[in-house]
Amino acid sequence: MQELDNCANCGKLFVRTTRTICRECYKEEERQYEIVYNFLKQRANREATIPEIVESTGVKESLIIKFVREKRLRSSQFPNLSYPCDRCGDPIEEGMLCSKCTRELAEDLRQDSEIKEVAKRNQEKERERTRTYFAIDKTKKRD
Repeated sequence: MQELDNCANCGKLFVRTTRTICRECYKEEERQYEIVYNFLKQRANREATIPEIVESTGVKESLIIKFVREKRLRSSQFPNLSYPCDRCGDPIEEGMLCSKCTRELAEDLRQDSEIKEVAKRNQEKERERTRTYFAIDKTKKRD
């Protein structure tokens, strides 16, 4: 569905379909992609790292990382194209997190799930304990 939005790059108002940037910014991104791809196509530059590509082409690092994340530039063709993990900064070639951070987050989620389970059991035990009623015989005399 089409709706009005502001371009993520320039802030200009445009009708958004599938992209978050306007037509002019998209054309500029494509031009930048061609510059990077033509640089990497040369045999001598195939093993260039992202900082080397930035230095040689003048294309922003964030844009090159975007191309790698979108798999427009593949590490199978250009082996040194890695970008930092969003959590720890270690170099990765796909996704947003390295395998170490993925394992740590999965472990944290598992532990959180166990803690919630124990809390739920404790709450149920407390509820059972408070459900017990004691009858008082009001006719019985107290000493």
